[in-house]
Amino acid sequence: VQLVESGGGLVEPGGSLRLSCAASGFTFSNHAMGWFRQAPGKEREFVSGRSASGGRTSYADSVKGRFTISGDNAKNTVYLQMNSLKAEDTAVYYCAAREESISIYVYTNRGAYDYWGQGTQVTVSS
Repeated sequence: VQLVESGGGLVEPGGSLRLSCAASGFTFSNHAMGWFRQAPGKEREFVSGRSASGGRTSYADSVKGRFTISGDNAKNTVYLQMNSLKAEDTAVYYCAAREESISIYVYTNRGAYDYWGQGTQVTVSS
């Protein structure tokens, strides 16, 4: 099982980035997916999640209206579109997956996830 994030980088405040998480070694459509982030000196926190079916999503209040999670089952990839970025969005962003037999649940607790990627750095600065 492998999750590989990409798409991070340096962006100015107000800018946009799209993160990708390519999954391999498991059936993508049987897994709930999530994005978390960790800033220096802080705990890893939930950003967004998607049910295995893709029909349900959830967002942290801090990113609602700015970030959008989506997935492509054919490519085994989940995305996080980040718009109107702020300095406080600066963090390492991690993709996570949870094997899920019930396809409608979205998980916001990091302990619920079975697999994690290595993370991609997002820096928002002028």
